[in-house]
This record gives sequence, C-alpha cells and structure tokens, in this order.
Amino acid sequence: MEAVSQAAELSPDLVILDLTMPKLNGFQAGRTIHTAAPKLPLLLFTQHEFDGRMEQEARQAGFRGGVTKGSYESLIAGIETLLRGETFFLPAEASVLEINADKASDIAEPAKTEDEGQD
Repeated sequence: MEAVSQAAELSPDLVILDLTMPKLNGFQAGRTIHTAAPKLPLLLFTQHEFDGRMEQEARQAGFRGGVTKGSYESLIAGIETLLRGETFFLPAEASVLEINADKASDIAEPAKTEDEGQD
C-alpha cells in the first residue's frame, strides 16, 4: 500500500517492486500504479524464478521489466533500459551469471520503445 501511495505522492521516474510484499503483492501494486500513471516505468525485482509465465503476468500488470535478484549489474541494466523507454525482461538463468551492464542488454529481450507498433 505504501508503494502505491508513494508513487502517487512522489512522482518518481521509475518504480521497482518486489513480488512478495505485505497487503498487496507486486502484481497488485504494479497494476494499481500503472492504472494511475501508465507512462511510469515499473520494474519487477524478485527472488522468485522469472519464467515466461511470470513475465506474461508482469506485462499484464503494467511492468516494463523484470529481473531476478542476485545480480546488481542486471538490476542496473534494467533500470537504465527502462529509463530509455525500452523493455527489459532478463531470464532467470541469465541473471545468475556474473554479467556487466553492457552484456546484460545483449541477453535481455530486444529493446522496444513505447511507440513501437503504432502508426
């Protein structure tokens, strides 16, 4: 609940949410924040295995990125990518590798901008 109220009050450039939180889970909080501020980038940062099903659910909740905990380099790469207006979903097996921010973009989903696909 605090993440939702802080996002509205502070107008941040980006919000990072964990999946496991009290009161609302990350998907519920993300969906609420996304509804109120659809252009605000949301990054899911979780200890849970980030697989295709979780990515799909994250996208449906309004997240533009997701990273499994364990690699701060991947987290930084995800933040930088979202702030550029692109998406960043790093597979679980890639996040456990020791990678630097330059290589993270090579293994993450190809970048897409918000305007892609719109004529």
